[in-house]
Amino acid sequence: MAIIVNVDVMLAKRKMQSKDLAERIGITLANFSILKTGKARAIRFSTLEAICKELDCQPGDILEYVPD
Repeated sequence: MAIIVNVDVMLAKRKMQSKDLAERIGITLANFSILKTGKARAIRFSTLEAICKELDCQPGDILEYVPD
């Protein structure tokens, strides 16, 4: 099972930098980088909600399932 994190695509569409989004949602840039690169093992719904709110998008715009 592969979950792809497309937050970098949404950041580019919104012309926003990672550090700005990390500050707005209240997580460190290091933790946001782990999430953005797909190395995170989990994401809190509250973090996902904050990302969607700031980027004005849906969770499906950020997370994608690609079968192995």
